[in-house]
Amino acid sequence: MALSRRNFLMGSPLVLAGCATQKETKVAALTPQADPSYLAMYSSIDTEPFPVSAIDLKRVKPQFLRREVAYQTNEKPGTIVVDPAARYAYLVMENGRALRYGVGVGKQEAFNFQGEATIARKAEWPGWRPTPDMIARDPARYGPLKDGLPGGAGNPLGPRALYLYRNNQDTYYRLHGTVEPWTIGTMVSSGCVRLLNQDIMDLYRRVPIGTKVVVLSASATTA
Repeated sequence: MALSRRNFLMGSPLVLAGCATQKETKVAALTPQADPSYLAMYSSIDTEPFPVSAIDLKRVKPQFLRREVAYQTNEKPGTIVVDPAARYAYLVMENGRALRYGVGVGKQEAFNFQGEATIARKAEWPGWRPTPDMIARDPARYGPLKDGLPGGAGNPLGPRALYLYRNNQDTYYRLHGTVEPWTIGTMVSSGCVRLLNQDIMDLYRRVPIGTKVVVLSASATTA
């Protein structure tokens, strides 16, 4: 049966709507929020002493999710390079590649450690206490916590921490997890480098004690 112009015009909105729906579905399937690999990467973990919640990917900008990228550096494979300006931490790999993690950094450049350090300690579900500088800057917030908090689900360091030392002295800077995943990609901390909990657990298992860490200036990036 021939399709009249009138029938075509009556049917065309449905035809066009069908095309649009298919296209939107295809695009949505490519976003991290709907990508099965990202959903699995950031799913909840129930094999730990304390539960690790799934990350709500709608609250984290896609560029700050873990991925392998091209990365040119003179640092040797196995080195961690933190770029506060770009809000990334890179685990240097072979052949000009790196595993990139989104991070949150100090809310002021003066709070951020710069230069080279070594991971001299690793801890699972670490305890936390504010440094004297933190208490001095914000006594109302940190004074009541001066005796510290035990490791656990509500601890601000999250499930893992990597402790940075220089010349065998603790710098009081750490790479650690967070109870505020929506802050990844921002300048919000008191100077430590925070990662999504699933990301710090991934980085923790990849690097041994003795790993070199290079923290770039917070006002410039080489990536």
